[in-house]
Amino acid sequence: MSGISKFDVIVMGAGAAGMMCAAQAASTGKTVLILDHAKAAGEKIRISGGGRCNFTNLHCGPQNFISQNPHFAKSALKRYTQWDFIELISTNSISWHEKTLGQLFCDDTAKDIIAMLLRMMKKASVELRLQTSVTSMRLSDGLFDLALNDGSTLQASSVVVATGGKSIPKMGATGIGYQIAEQYGHSIIETRPGLVPLTFGEDTKQDFSALPGLSVPARVTANGTGFSEGLLFTHRGLSGPSILQASSYWNEKDPIHVHILPERTLFEDLRALRKEHGKKSISNVLAMVLPTRLADYFSDQMRLTGNLADQSDVDLRAIATYLSAWELFPTGTEGYRTAEVTLGGVNTDQLSSKTMESRLVSGLYFIGEVVDVTGWLGGFNFQWAWSSGWAAGSAIAAQTKN
Repeated sequence: MSGISKFDVIVMGAGAAGMMCAAQAASTGKTVLILDHAKAAGEKIRISGGGRCNFTNLHCGPQNFISQNPHFAKSALKRYTQWDFIELISTNSISWHEKTLGQLFCDDTAKDIIAMLLRMMKKASVELRLQTSVTSMRLSDGLFDLALNDGSTLQASSVVVATGGKSIPKMGATGIGYQIAEQYGHSIIETRPGLVPLTFGEDTKQDFSALPGLSVPARVTANGTGFSEGLLFTHRGLSGPSILQASSYWNEKDPIHVHILPERTLFEDLRALRKEHGKKSISNVLAMVLPTRLADYFSDQMRLTGNLADQSDVDLRAIATYLSAWELFPTGTEGYRTAEVTLGGVNTDQLSSKTMESRLVSGLYFIGEVVDVTGWLGGFNFQWAWSSGWAAGSAIAAQTKN
């Protein structure tokens, strides 16, 4: 092999954060190389949002993120906001729409976002190498030497780790970013699947056997944090936006609390129905406000018998209370296989919140999902990718060459 190829900056990971960072870092003329083991850049962008990429959220703020240090994300999110990214895609003629709860999607395809980022990198003369992996990395005399899977060696004064988390391993997700962090003295906040369906033991799954595919509005609360969106019964347990959101706050052996139809005053609804449909069975009347299969399920769970007219106000309030405070004990999650994000990651105490640079090793940066900053469902994790990538890239671009 010929001599070592040298760059000012090497970015590991051609995902949302990595591509944003690379384009920004190269904007002042620095030589930047971005590496990825995949066959194409931005694969997680491509599959996100049903192929339309939920690229940010109108209501994005620090309160929408989970981290051991809840203040860490504030700087990057404030300096590169959702409005900045919206302006960027609008300038690039990418049309978009709000779906619900501030969630923004491309009108056409997520590939439009990838194409925009690739154009930005090309304009800044960023070199992209795909199907390329880093096998080892060492620091010597202020320079990083990276050995690649093809046997070659690269050298750079700055390395940005944008390798993502462990979620969706079928796309090649690995823990290499955490390994690099630990190699250079960083601690890792314990990682676990986030935004993931919850599973239940055999007995509970049997209870749900008649419900898979059924969806109902619900407020799901885990450890004091609740979300009101759709709940979906599956063959393995529970999913849907409200469950995915709550899963990031759920810990093993903890209960979750489910409020079915949180927008309705079920007690008052049942009292009104008693006047008109008193001769109907309580299960049949429940089916007037709930999906039939779910009404049958709860009728069995609460052992409801008799007609609606037979139920006193105390009985009706007990039914309403049960449905507003349904306590369940998940036994686990579906794991990284279906998790949308990875909770935990590189300890933010050892990073600069302004530049994303390591406080332990000069020239080493960590951005995106590999960091202990995890967003809610709804475009927040992409915004963290844009903001953290921009923060690191801008800091690198502003540095004076030695």
